[in-house]
Amino acid sequence: MSIDIDPLSGTAGLTVTDHIENTQFEVYTDRAVVPTARPTDDHYFPVDASVAVETGAVEIPRVAVVETRGDDGALLTRGDDYWMPTGTYHVGIDPAPTKLYLTFESAFSVSTTDRTTRIDLDSPAEVTLGFRSLHQVPAGTITTPTDPESLMDAVSLLGSALQTTSPERSFPTLRGHPPLVESGDEFRVPERVEPLDSGVRIVVPAEYRYLYPVVSLAYYFAADVVPGDVPRIEGEGWSYPLEPDFERRTAEVLRQSFHLDCLVRTEGFYPVDLHERETTGLDLDWERLYDLPLAERLGAYLEVPFDRVEPELPQWTLTTDVRPDPENVEMLPFVAGELSIVRSPETVTPVTAGGSERGGGGGGIGTGFFRGTGPVAAPRPDARPALSPVAVGPDEFVRGGTDVSVSRGADATDDRGAVPTDADFVRPDPVDTVEHAWVGEGVPLDANKATLDAYHRRLEEGAVEQSRISVLVVCNDEQMREEGEVANLYGLRDMVQFDIEVRHDLTREEMREVLCSDVDFLHYVGHVDERGMQCTDDYLDLTAEDLDVGVSAFLLNACQSYQQGEALIHRGSRGGIVTLSDVANSPATQLGRIIARLMNSGFNLRTALHVAKRELITGNQYIVLGDGGTTICQSRSGVVAAVTVHSENTPWNVSVKVYPNGPYGSGTLTTPNTESSPSNYYVPSEIALTNVTESQLEKFLSLEVLPVFTQSGLVWSDEFD
Repeated sequence: MSIDIDPLSGTAGLTVTDHIENTQFEVYTDRAVVPTARPTDDHYFPVDASVAVETGAVEIPRVAVVETRGDDGALLTRGDDYWMPTGTYHVGIDPAPTKLYLTFESAFSVSTTDRTTRIDLDSPAEVTLGFRSLHQVPAGTITTPTDPESLMDAVSLLGSALQTTSPERSFPTLRGHPPLVESGDEFRVPERVEPLDSGVRIVVPAEYRYLYPVVSLAYYFAADVVPGDVPRIEGEGWSYPLEPDFERRTAEVLRQSFHLDCLVRTEGFYPVDLHERETTGLDLDWERLYDLPLAERLGAYLEVPFDRVEPELPQWTLTTDVRPDPENVEMLPFVAGELSIVRSPETVTPVTAGGSERGGGGGGIGTGFFRGTGPVAAPRPDARPALSPVAVGPDEFVRGGTDVSVSRGADATDDRGAVPTDADFVRPDPVDTVEHAWVGEGVPLDANKATLDAYHRRLEEGAVEQSRISVLVVCNDEQMREEGEVANLYGLRDMVQFDIEVRHDLTREEMREVLCSDVDFLHYVGHVDERGMQCTDDYLDLTAEDLDVGVSAFLLNACQSYQQGEALIHRGSRGGIVTLSDVANSPATQLGRIIARLMNSGFNLRTALHVAKRELITGNQYIVLGDGGTTICQSRSGVVAAVTVHSENTPWNVSVKVYPNGPYGSGTLTTPNTESSPSNYYVPSEIALTNVTESQLEKFLSLEVLPVFTQSGLVWSDEFD
């Protein structure tokens, strides 16, 4: 079973451990309880585990919305402060680390504090609690020849994972993971993969460069993808052209239709006050749109010119470049499942280690990018403009092994570097999204190098046995002990149990044991060169050693650690952050501390590095390998957020950028816990809070540890003055 439910030892209540999502949380009761197993079909919604307890109250340590349905499942009310008379109820509490449902017969009241949500029954009664993991797995694997026309039939089945064709599929929990795809001689479809008849067709030429960019559309619209000379989307009685500028138009269709679904779904099962619905300038018949079949609804959406919708759209989260090669077909379900904008570049700008080219607004590359210590890429648009490149001072050193004063073990060579000088570096075109992934040959600059084996490990995470989150900090150099203190930044969480260990000056054999251990996150501080990771007695080369890797995720904060990190991914890790060049010790230490706090706060690797780059221009020397969506824990509120303070005195003007994360993907509802903005927002969003009083801001920032960007730089909400 993926979910364990056990009595709390120190207080009244239950501990709930979801081994798939590696989350743990507590549910409190007003008396000691002993859970007894109950059938999962006691609940209106599907659950993975169900228990019954005798109690007069149920409380969770987070602010949530409580949704109450009658015995027949009809929605009666939702909110955080109300009373209901005697009756039989199905109650959902959201957000929680798992889906949480209660079933009972009683009158009850709902109340919230700054940190808790509580349900009080009129008198003690039997309450059945149901829990469902937010993890989603594919229904099966489609085998297909990899020629474009055969692959079209496979892509047409990605939408079989949708649990509804209504606008509610914009909720991540109602989309489901697309079936996997693997290459084979014959086309075979598992019995559990059944096509949905949405009435939408996507017509594109039978070429990879046209097929790959429409995979997210095919999934979200449950569309049939068929060959044709003129790219278009069509339903009965309407057709929408996808040219000129094919990739741009496919991205626009995805963003526009998803946005309008989020607005229209307020007419259905979840009639919430949605900020985007309240502020839209579009005058549409929302009720009529909700009742239309998917194909007719999409046709009505696309009648609205994109330039009318565009000003309302949030910044999309992810763009994935998938090279138009048949060997990349198995990545398509993962890309579509993330609702990524997809491009399929036939050509790409190469970057040579010995060159001096400039391009794409990225600044000078030259040999300095791969061998030097200074930053070479221009800051991102949201980076702090006041920052300047960090030069190496007279008392500074880089994290390579050539400097005699900082190296240990055998003498390091002059020709060191985890990334060889003849590596196939590529510069993808810039993106307008928060995150950027790359699928294909080459080492991408400023993008997540995504790999198939890492994405498959995302689906295998259910095999963990421990309920605690393990973090190991390894510092293999005396002069880098300051970063070793990041151990103090992991585990600073309520309701999440961490096992944190710090080890110094490991030998080669000890380092091998560390890498083979079942550790959720390895934070490595030390030196790397072409011989591998430097230890006290020798080097451990992960590209040559025959070892099993048990570490799930990692940060290799050392010079030119790409190749060693790539070896970790190939041998068993899910994702990690590595460097492409030499890194000076001071900015590397600063970045390591930022990444530690972000991972501890629930950020995934890709978003954590994005946020770190806002503070440090040297963050452009780092990239993510493998599954960039890897997290080590969930945030207290599910989604993750970064705060920007736009003024330095009261009243405060603040914006909160909310990112999709793990099970709280695009389309999740979120509400800032502040009087300045009582509405709901859909994720992703940037929430503007104006005229915030000092006490309101202090209260908001005390709820959870968040990164806060001020005019002076990055601080943390628990340090904000």
